[in-house]
Amino acid sequence: MGWCDDESDANYNRPIRLPARARHEELARGDGLYDVVLVLDHNQRPRVRGYGSAIFFHLTRSDHDPTAGCVAIARAQMLRLLPRLSRDCMMIIR
Repeated sequence: MGWCDDESDANYNRPIRLPARARHEELARGDGLYDVVLVLDHNQRPRVRGYGSAIFFHLTRSDHDPTAGCVAIARAQMLRLLPRLSRDCMMIIR
């Protein structure tokens, strides 16, 4: 599974099957960051080319290095939070 971040592709900012020709991010990673990954509602409906691809909410690295524009928390925090989430939840990023 992957996420298309190629603005020239019809599947831009959507999940895709791999292998794929379009530029993409692999969601199955060896480092475990995407063992739990949620897609936040940035540039989803409508998708606007040039406005940026998805913002993921995923697990953080053990050293808490910054993400590439996503939101990340520790596995223990994510597992505590997941049962409390619903489609109606809103994340405010400051």
